[in-house]
Amino acid sequence: MPLSRLNPEQYAAATSTDSQNLIIASAGTGKTSTIVGRIGHLLGSGIAPQEILLLTFTNKAAAEMVERVAEYFGKEIAAKIDAGTFHAVSYRWLKKQDQKVVLKQQRELKTLFRSVYEKRSFMQIGAELTPYGGNYLYDVYSFYQNTELERDFENWIIENYPEHEPFAMIYADIVDEFEALKKEYGFVNFNDLLINFRNICKTEDLGYKEVLVDEYQDTNALQGTLIDAIKPPSLFCVGDYDQSIYAFNGADISIIGSFSTKFPHAKVHTLTKNYRSTMPILSLATKVIEHNERIYPKKLEVTRNYEAQAPRLLAYDELFEQYHAVAAQIRDSQTPREEIAVIFRNNSSADGIEVGLRELDIPCKRKGGTSFFDSREVKAVLDLYTLLVNESDMMAFIHLFEFAKGIGSAMAKEMYIALKTLGHGSIFYGLYAPDESINNPFEKRKVSHQLGLFDEFLELGAVGKFAKLDFESKFMKNPILKHPKLTKDGASFLHDFYLLYRDLKGIKQPKTIVKKIAASSLYKHISDILSTKRATLKDGSIDEKQKEESLIRIARKMMLLEELSKPYSEHERFLNAMILGSSDLTQGEGVNLLSVHASKGLEYKEVYVVDLMDGRFPNRKLMQRGGSLDEERRLFYVAVTRAKDILFLSYAKYDKIKKANFLPSQFLYEAGLVPKDEAYRALVMKDADKDEE
Repeated sequence: MPLSRLNPEQYAAATSTDSQNLIIASAGTGKTSTIVGRIGHLLGSGIAPQEILLLTFTNKAAAEMVERVAEYFGKEIAAKIDAGTFHAVSYRWLKKQDQKVVLKQQRELKTLFRSVYEKRSFMQIGAELTPYGGNYLYDVYSFYQNTELERDFENWIIENYPEHEPFAMIYADIVDEFEALKKEYGFVNFNDLLINFRNICKTEDLGYKEVLVDEYQDTNALQGTLIDAIKPPSLFCVGDYDQSIYAFNGADISIIGSFSTKFPHAKVHTLTKNYRSTMPILSLATKVIEHNERIYPKKLEVTRNYEAQAPRLLAYDELFEQYHAVAAQIRDSQTPREEIAVIFRNNSSADGIEVGLRELDIPCKRKGGTSFFDSREVKAVLDLYTLLVNESDMMAFIHLFEFAKGIGSAMAKEMYIALKTLGHGSIFYGLYAPDESINNPFEKRKVSHQLGLFDEFLELGAVGKFAKLDFESKFMKNPILKHPKLTKDGASFLHDFYLLYRDLKGIKQPKTIVKKIAASSLYKHISDILSTKRATLKDGSIDEKQKEESLIRIARKMMLLEELSKPYSEHERFLNAMILGSSDLTQGEGVNLLSVHASKGLEYKEVYVVDLMDGRFPNRKLMQRGGSLDEERRLFYVAVTRAKDILFLSYAKYDKIKKANFLPSQFLYEAGLVPKDEAYRALVMKDADKDEE
């Protein structure tokens, strides 16, 4: 039984008979063992595996826990446990209910949102005030979904951003039109998965006897209401308020902080034995995090009681000197590359370290910042693949046609709807067998000056302007070419699109689809656009060598995507794996380059936390945009507690490119690594003044 391996604190938590349990599990105290022990206890007490719901924040974490349960109870029983991220579990339930679900990542839906936004004019509403841009308004709306439970979007905007009250009605109408489009085409984002699943929970008994929640400190208001809607007879939440680092995504630390108030009869267990880090590392982390207010009392005990290396501060005169020196230190380290992590707060830090390592031929892999799956070249392939599987996915079409010169998101949406009209509901019938009796397939725009909607549509254009292009005669007859704003470049892109899908028809293997897309004229055009943009210098000229290197990197990504597709024989399973599981996949081998957020839950023998300068870490810009020093301090705590044996903290005093001087991070002062001088006192006074404001 997994219980036999637990210490007394872990055992007491895992075998608790209370209906609501909160386990305060600090870094390295064995929370995973405790959760696995709890599941073992439930199974041993007669609870059926399908009556257990395990909610995690990564699919990888869920898989690891289920795998450990399988070691004791067998794969057949472990596989019946309903385990996964909030989103993965919600997705499975919606599919069980036969709900139309076309899952889209938040960034993808921004394009659809912009297609609605771009039809609005704010000029006559508030001439002296600048409205939010389409991308930013989408982020504001996403934050609203995660955090607001009662007010509608218009009133929420007025209360939280009163200076934007003149635009609030337009903002709300954009959101309403956006949501109507999503509903029409079955699009859901990650927030929608939770909202729709919550609606199911309110009307049905899902049959769970206990719900276990990992990383409870990172739950947001929406996830909190989902847990409430499930109404489990027993609740087992594991987390650590000192590791709550997702406020930017709506995570609400008050959810873990108010657990005892919400459940007056709840039992709070505290795990105090740290099995990961040495005494000097843990002592430094504790010294800093204790500057934050204590929500639940705790005092960690170190179990690795042997003489250990103290954390070392590395100070450099110049920023890039730091990156090269850290890379050289890693080169000379005796620690295996896979056991070394460089942890950064800002993407620019990772770029500098990555260059330093590459120059020394040290392999590295990067997680955090822009991932493999977020790169535009990979997203383009997945969008092309998505349309093959589900032609109703207007979002994928819009996203692709933004690559066509002269076609923005609004025009791409018009073209999609026109093709659907020509094909009586099918864009591919509209492309290959259009109803030629429909002379004007383009929808007439609404007019509402109050909501910023104006009718700008021009008369239909003539297709004669494309006569000299090498288009198939059948394609030339398509009324879609009559769009008055369609340029020759845009028409050529559409023709390549036409040729590609004719070649893809009937292919069953995902690997073959990926290969054909990557080799197509359409994709070569997309690759050329991306590589040209990436090789464009400040003076507008193209660095041909840089462009060639960019094309090679794109080709490598296509090879990797082809490798990822090999295990799959079904289109839909492959696509779902790429969308739902992409955040858990990393590429390459060697030294781990991780953002603080991406490092959460991981551990390494040797860790470097870089760019510990005031302004960078803590990140003052993000603090001004709604963050806090407490959150930045928790990020520091998470970063340093990834280290098991060796910890280096580094900073630079000067940036020669920006010609800027740096002060050491406030956290280095708090850790006792830098003497508390006048500069430190000035920082503390500045933060105190901000708190008073």
